[in-house]
Amino acid sequence: MGGTSVELVPKVISRPAARIGAAAQNALEVARFGGLETDDEHAPFEVVAEQRVYRLRRYFPPQDERRLGSAPQDRPAIVLVPPMMLSAEVWDVSPQASAVRDLHAAGIDPWVVDFGAPEHEEGGLQRTLTDHVLAVSEACDRVGAATGRDVHLGGYSQGGMFCYQAAAYRRAEGLASLITFGSPVDTRGVLPFGLPEEVFNGAANVVAALLGRAALPAWASRTGFRLLDPAKSVRQRVEFVMALHDREALLPRESQRRFLAGEGFVAWSGPAIAELMRGFVAHNRMLQGGFVIDERLVTLADIACPCLCFVGEVDEIAPPPAVRAIQRAAPRAKVYEKSLRAGHFGLVVGSTAGRESWPAVAEWLQWCDGGKQGPPPTGIAPMIGGELTETGRGGGVGYQLELAADVGYGLAKSVLGGASRTVRSVREVAREAATQLPRLARLEQIAPGTRISLGLLLDEQAKRSPGSVCFLFEDRAHSHRDAKRRIDNVVRGLVSIGVRQGEHVGVLMETRPSALVTVAALSRLGAVGVLLRPDGNPTREAELGQTTKIIADPDNMHIALRAEGAHVYVLGGGGEDRDLGPDVTDMERIDPDAVELPAWYRPNPGKASDLAFVLFTGEGDRTRAARITNRRWALSAFGTASSASLGEGDTVYSVTPIHHPSGLLMSIGGAVAGGSRLAMAREFDPDTFWDEARRYGVTVAGYTWTLLRALVEAPPHPAEKHHGVRLFIGSGMPRGLWRRVLDRFAPARVIEFYAATEGDAILVNLTGAKPGALGRRLPGSAEVRVAAYDPSEGRLLEGPDGLARVCDDDEVGMLLSRLEPGVPTTGSPLRGVFQRGDAWLATGDLFRRDADGDHWLVDHVPALMKTDRGLVAATPIVDALYDLPAVDLAIAYGVRPREGQEELAVAAVTVRRGQTLTVAEIEDALGVLAIDQRPAIVHVVDEIPVTTWYRPTAGPLRAEGVPAANAAGRPKTVWYRESGRAGYKPLTIAARRKLVGVAPTKTPA
Repeated sequence: MGGTSVELVPKVISRPAARIGAAAQNALEVARFGGLETDDEHAPFEVVAEQRVYRLRRYFPPQDERRLGSAPQDRPAIVLVPPMMLSAEVWDVSPQASAVRDLHAAGIDPWVVDFGAPEHEEGGLQRTLTDHVLAVSEACDRVGAATGRDVHLGGYSQGGMFCYQAAAYRRAEGLASLITFGSPVDTRGVLPFGLPEEVFNGAANVVAALLGRAALPAWASRTGFRLLDPAKSVRQRVEFVMALHDREALLPRESQRRFLAGEGFVAWSGPAIAELMRGFVAHNRMLQGGFVIDERLVTLADIACPCLCFVGEVDEIAPPPAVRAIQRAAPRAKVYEKSLRAGHFGLVVGSTAGRESWPAVAEWLQWCDGGKQGPPPTGIAPMIGGELTETGRGGGVGYQLELAADVGYGLAKSVLGGASRTVRSVREVAREAATQLPRLARLEQIAPGTRISLGLLLDEQAKRSPGSVCFLFEDRAHSHRDAKRRIDNVVRGLVSIGVRQGEHVGVLMETRPSALVTVAALSRLGAVGVLLRPDGNPTREAELGQTTKIIADPDNMHIALRAEGAHVYVLGGGGEDRDLGPDVTDMERIDPDAVELPAWYRPNPGKASDLAFVLFTGEGDRTRAARITNRRWALSAFGTASSASLGEGDTVYSVTPIHHPSGLLMSIGGAVAGGSRLAMAREFDPDTFWDEARRYGVTVAGYTWTLLRALVEAPPHPAEKHHGVRLFIGSGMPRGLWRRVLDRFAPARVIEFYAATEGDAILVNLTGAKPGALGRRLPGSAEVRVAAYDPSEGRLLEGPDGLARVCDDDEVGMLLSRLEPGVPTTGSPLRGVFQRGDAWLATGDLFRRDADGDHWLVDHVPALMKTDRGLVAATPIVDALYDLPAVDLAIAYGVRPREGQEELAVAAVTVRRGQTLTVAEIEDALGVLAIDQRPAIVHVVDEIPVTTWYRPTAGPLRAEGVPAANAAGRPKTVWYRESGRAGYKPLTIAARRKLVGVAPTKTPA
């Protein structure tokens, strides 16, 4: 016993001393060399290509494969892409944490894209995101050529985002599959601490501005990564210090610790950060589409190869909903997922990755290359949607704060009940008002002498953000800088052909960049753009527009040459010598640098009261000129931007031509006033609409009348699923079609506008709650009132005091717009209407105003049908028929049976495919109208003609006269109503003769 006691004392003393000594020695080594020296060796690789932006590594090159007895071409090849903030060694941190080793051992041929450390590469800190994406795409081409097979492309974090973008840029050509690890697609899913999206977007733009010309050093990346979970970072450091005495225990994880402590982090280039923040954080282009790679528009919706996404259940950087958004962004792709109980880094490095990630990747590659026979590998399943699970919420400080906020909200809700909804509504209204108030304030400040024009607003945008996208056309993006340069060059060309401020100049072009540039150049010069229609009468429109100069594109040159007394100039489609004939001047041959601007030239001199554009409506002898002042254009532009809440993150898709009011005033005007991107289409094509909407990143699409009908009736399109369109804006949409649009394309809404031909009256149905209604006065536009009116005598009805009377609720009257003092007008104002000295313009349109204050169009006064029962309005008839689900299109028009007779009110409908229409349904629908306001005849036709801007027209039907009676033995498609009766009967030959006033034919005995 005594001997044992003597031996124990030295151990009690020596063990702590030995631990302290070992810890001190290891700490000294860490201090001197940054970590403990290990015998770890990286996996062998060969650099097979070295370019400006990247090096392509091939791990376990062929010379090392001879001992395996197989060629790499026999094995699936995968290209692995690191994120910008980490070095390529993330795929080979240590022998215990090496993706390339594990994949190679499983029979995979691994390649790695190495971007290097930008701070040590020539030009590295000036790289853009586009540089990285193109590098990944080029690497895929090289690997595909070397292996002779389609390659699999895999990326971690932002490297996975590069993979998505490169695959979209390539349209998935040459790719067998995509594999991503913690790669977010919806940036709204990564907003920290529940920050409002607007606040986060603003912060992203500030960061982009601050770092756009600088760079983010490696230490800042490392610090930011640690701050995402500070508690975990501190815990890991404490555990390391506490274990410093046990070198053997530390060595297996030392390479991983050193990688995360600093060796693995590299600098970010400033331009790449700015592009990331503006395009993919602030504007969410990964989800919305419409990002630009090498001047080409790209969308993830073009990815059609299978995708496997690794989802970290406790991932702070890329929460599961943000990762799973790939389902919405890439509707053509078959998307699978592998969910792991891991954080962001644990998906690719550490024991979980070695145990689960890389075996799953190897099995996935073999399954894909084997033709996807049978079910997917174990643990891999079709991706599921949904929000963060409770497990995911509890994984870190961010989720803990969110959870605390949720608890607080729950307590408040239990106490306040419905008050929380009120607070939320007020907050949303306040947020919306903060965005729209500056626009509305600018509208209110527009006086007759205020300088305002299309050219001025484009100049403001170019000055504020020259590098941002101005407009998109045929998969190409054009910046504000480039657009301004082109506009200014065309201004010099206009000066060289003698155009002066205030001169009227015709523009006859299809939708194309040169058309937009020409109209903008005329505005910048202070001239008047007379927008001629390709399907109009060029001589009559040039005469009404008071122009002798017409600028046309090559496709419409021959139409312009038909305008008598006008000289034709051609702009667009240049670049090569061409002979346009003796009567044409080729403006593409003008050298803008050789044109000296005259002393009178001042950019954007247009004032609000100045005439800016001349548009045309009607056909043939009924063609009318609509004169649009700069004020009127600005009202529509700012009004559209405010009503649609347009911002920098929006892309407005104009599928209507520039010569139509919807295109010029709403789509183009709204995009320019809202600082949004403008996407233009040569023509509306329902077969390509959704592909283009995805590629451009469309959030708001314009329409006129029945334009969306073909889109609604088309078969489901792959890119339509989870589309990003939030609004359809336009005018004239029938309410039946309106309802179908809401049903088919939910959650997109419809905003319907009305603008009077004369004056500044603009109405907008902002909520869409009442399809068919034209809503209320747009703030900033002219005050409107519905005045009692006698259309048969064409005059306002007066009260006892001799002043006009305002209509009661739902009483039909004339819509009047107030004319403010000093505001010029091309119409004839009515004075002393509601009080002495006031001035109002009659719109020529009959309206009713309901009890809620919403306005409904009844008819245009000239379009009223003059029947033997009095005047009959077409719009209420059409609206009633559109309430029938079977009705596709409807129109009402007057037909004069014989010379000298009053008109018969006739309604024509087309029936939707697969539907039928009965007389009982027609009677029920028209029962909401007074008997004398119902049509005398209702008939089903094969087609209702529409104009080039999709407005149903009755001309051809009216020319056919009274519809023919039902043919014997065939289904009844024509019904008539006897005078004074409510019901309808099939139209027989005898009944038709009676309607047209022809005596019945006697049957011979």
